[in-house]
This record gives sequence, structure tokens and C-alpha cells, in this order.
Amino acid sequence: MEYKTNVMRMLDKHKISYKKYCYEGTGAVSGVEVAAVLKQNPLQVFKTLVTVAKSNKYYVFMLPVEKELDLKKAAHAAGEKSVEMLKSKELLPLTGYIHGGCSPIGMKKFFTTVIDSSAKNFDTIIFSAGKIGYQVEMSLDDLSHVIKFNMAEISV
Repeated sequence: MEYKTNVMRMLDKHKISYKKYCYEGTGAVSGVEVAAVLKQNPLQVFKTLVTVAKSNKYYVFMLPVEKELDLKKAAHAAGEKSVEMLKSKELLPLTGYIHGGCSPIGMKKFFTTVIDSSAKNFDTIIFSAGKIGYQVEMSLDDLSHVIKFNMAEISV
């Protein structure tokens, strides 16, 4: 039987095409390792990070796995004075996802999402399918039919 994550089921429900990848059992942990195992460009494989602002609002940022989130740029993109990374233990109760398997699709509730503008350099981007070991690849246009997002330069 073919494994489907909740993210994949949501995409199927919206009749959105995507390509899926499984790297379960490969030992890949970091995003860069995942990109290598999948033989994909690490600039096209995106990680999903959740932050909290001084205003206590939460923000989701997606950026290439080999880049780091620039907190100043991220705060500016969110219209906040500052943001900081959400503590790992707070991720599951807030989003329904665990560290390493966080997807912008299917969180418990929707948070303002910003995707690094470098995503425009690719026809598709690859990101977590909501479970460690699984990734999905889709166009930004298709992604925009499932979640709302803005684009900004947020990585270093």
C-alpha cells in the first residue's frame, strides 16, 4: 500500500498535482542531507520554520535548506519589530507537526506564511509533506491554491 501523509490527502482533495518523495530509512536528518539523498538542488528544497513575534503572533517562513533565516529580514517581512524561533517543544501543540516534519500545509490553524523570494528561481519547490521521511514538490502557483503566502528575501 502506498503511504500518504495528511498533506498529500489535502492536495488530492484540492485536485492539486504534486510529486512525492520518500527518504524514510536513509538516515538523512538535516535538510541538506535530505536534498542530497533525493539528488535535488538544496536551493530548491525548502524548510519550514515557525517563529513567534513580541506581539505573540506566530509566523511561518519557508527558505532553502542550505540557508539560514535572517530574523531581521523575517520580522520586516512580517511587519513586526522582531521575531524569534519557536521552541521545539511548542511546535507540536501549536502546529500539529514535529520538528523535522513541519509543513506549511495542514497546520492546526493558518499562520501568516512568507516564502523566500529565491523560490521564484524554480518552476517547483520541494518541502515537507508533514511527516519526517516524506517531501512533496509543487509549483508556487499550485501552493497558492492551498495556502496564502507572501514572498520576501528572508534568508542569509
